[in-house]
Amino acid sequence: MTQADTSRELVPASGAPACSAESTHVAGPHAERLDNLYPSTPATVNREEGLMLYRDMVLGRRFEDKCAEMYYRGKMFGFVHLYNGQEAVSTGVIKAMKAQHDWFCSTYRDHVHALSCGVPAREVMSELFGKETGCSKGRGGSMHLFSKEHHLLGGYAFIGEGIPVALGAAFTSRYKRDALGDASSDAVTAAFFGDGTCNIGQFYECLNMAALWKLPILFVVENNKWAIGMDHNRATSDPEIWRKAAAFGMAGEEVDGMDVLAVRAAAQRAIERARAGEGPTLLECLTYRYRGHSLADPDELRAQAEKDFWAQRDPIKRLASHLTDQNLATAEELKAIEREIDAEVADSVDFALAAPEPNPEELTRYIWAED
Repeated sequence: MTQADTSRELVPASGAPACSAESTHVAGPHAERLDNLYPSTPATVNREEGLMLYRDMVLGRRFEDKCAEMYYRGKMFGFVHLYNGQEAVSTGVIKAMKAQHDWFCSTYRDHVHALSCGVPAREVMSELFGKETGCSKGRGGSMHLFSKEHHLLGGYAFIGEGIPVALGAAFTSRYKRDALGDASSDAVTAAFFGDGTCNIGQFYECLNMAALWKLPILFVVENNKWAIGMDHNRATSDPEIWRKAAAFGMAGEEVDGMDVLAVRAAAQRAIERARAGEGPTLLECLTYRYRGHSLADPDELRAQAEKDFWAQRDPIKRLASHLTDQNLATAEELKAIEREIDAEVADSVDFALAAPEPNPEELTRYIWAED
């Protein structure tokens, strides 16, 4: 039985959260939740799938590390929010979905989501440098990545902005099938957002509509505990976000967001329900970012014991150990993938630096529909 199957029964009758803000765990209540997760069965992968997941996660990590280098060298400007530590969520969800068929909405922490969707590293890096070759033609920058070709509906600077857009995509899929008779319209949409977003109205409004119309959407909460500098457990009456699904009669599940195979399994269950017309899922992934909120954040608020706890649960190292333990890959093969990724990321920087700036005469392009 999965967490989703039992979500209603697990909600305390009193309405109080099962895990309070108080905790004796050395790394706090967020870590305690991870240690006490309901048992779940991780996804089974073959060699090809395992290497694909590993490559995607390493690409995300090395890309973000390079962004930090470029930022601190004064080559990249503006706000830059990195994804280090959360790679299992992006890879686990997006790589369980159909490329260029399903749809995705991101947040201001969107670089790795774009890469998982298949947007070339050259295009993502170019966008961060504000170049014409960027996926948003240099108009969006770090927080506004977009790719129609790869079904990435955008990164959004304000929290919660992308959720109604994702809801619209899910409604479109359902409308084409039910109202227009397109039997092939079975696309599922994934909306990514953080724990801080779960305290605003758009989140609840969209949960309500998705449940009412049984829309094919995954609400993916990347709960990394910190909403900028606010501890999640201090900001919400019930820190276990997945339990809020029960109020809307939808499936809810919490999962170890540092384990890509656990996330992949949960995503596969949710996608299967969505394609079958059974409606949405609220998926809460317990994860952690290894850097500050942005590259301008000195990251002085988080306790060292907390950082140490999550560092030991690095999702990339965890997958590497699984692949070698299960004889799906050798350490040498994984090292070779890392070298390939390093070359790809270095190439993306060289390409972006040499790329042209946007033409000033086209300043007002891409604001209005032109066709």
